[in-house]
Amino acid sequence: MIKTPIYLDNQATTPLDPRVLDAMMPYLKEHFGNPHSSTHSFGWRAAAALDIAREQVAGLIGGPPEEVFFTSGATEANNMVIKGVMAQRGAERPKIICVATEHKCVLEAARYCQQAGYELEILPVSEVGFLDLSMLEAAVDDRTALVSIMAINNEIGVIHPLKVVGEIVKASGALFHTDAAQAFGKIPLDVEACQLDFVSISAHKIYGPKGVGALYKRAGDSRSLSPLFSGGGQEQGVRAGTQPPALVAGLGAAAEIAGAELDGEAVRTKQMMTSFKEKLFSALPELILNGDAEERWAGNLNISFPGLDGDLLLANTRDIAVSSGAACASAVSGPSYVLKAIGCTDRRAKSALRIGMGRFTTKEELDYAAEHIIAAVDGMGGLKP
Repeated sequence: MIKTPIYLDNQATTPLDPRVLDAMMPYLKEHFGNPHSSTHSFGWRAAAALDIAREQVAGLIGGPPEEVFFTSGATEANNMVIKGVMAQRGAERPKIICVATEHKCVLEAARYCQQAGYELEILPVSEVGFLDLSMLEAAVDDRTALVSIMAINNEIGVIHPLKVVGEIVKASGALFHTDAAQAFGKIPLDVEACQLDFVSISAHKIYGPKGVGALYKRAGDSRSLSPLFSGGGQEQGVRAGTQPPALVAGLGAAAEIAGAELDGEAVRTKQMMTSFKEKLFSALPELILNGDAEERWAGNLNISFPGLDGDLLLANTRDIAVSSGAACASAVSGPSYVLKAIGCTDRRAKSALRIGMGRFTTKEELDYAAEHIIAAVDGMGGLKP
């Protein structure tokens, strides 16, 4: 018996893993101390939780624990990097480079800097969502302070080649940042191999709690950034404010679990999503895949239903929790800017649904979802290429 509604919006957020909740509970109950209370055992235990979580997060990206700093999430980390780097390096290197399909918070933070007088270059992508590397090579110069390119796109699932991008960026002396909210814990990430200076991380995308994330910041004076918050010197002065040990412990546990299960989960996800996709495309051959067919996170499927309105289709598939775009941009009317960036017409963009499976998705749920979607399309008169 299938329990509905079925959750298939795992790019927006993921459910809390019970193992993560177990790791958090001691710090919500008996170990409630302030990590900066250094004179008694309550503070020591809380501080120890942060140290453990730093090691767990660092272990997933190949960096040292002392270069991991806790934030309220990836949005804060992205803002810290973009605004903080420009405040430090903007006078010498006034240029920021990012990609048209970046997460909304990256684009808005970059535009904030542009309004403050810095230069912003937003690079286009191909019809399958990839950055033209020769265009990046031409754009990066000795006036570039920062290049920010996300690891996995949150709407169309495309995986950018960070290692190659890193080589291009570092040749110019610029700093390299990636928003890894969708990639952390899902694909291998190595800050050394990719020559990354900054990595933004979110807990709630990997079955951890909402309200916590991390910033990897490579050590070195040339990579300093001005903090967004002033305060008591927590997180080595990078991010002021009392750290939440329970949330941080949850992030650490989520990272450790994701790392241990990464390879097996990648295989399972690919097999299940391939089967689901084949069912849909076999019954509805007019469907259009948005984003590259191969270099993508297997848990993401973004497809357009020609001739149909995506929001109306959602209304006819209420047993399935999917989305017609990114949750971060749900308050913005009109077609997805990511789909527009890959050349979709307004009509094709408005007909798209983003389907995201996750750790707790079952084959039976995907089979039910495929049948439900096919029936809803038929009930709406079918696709109209």
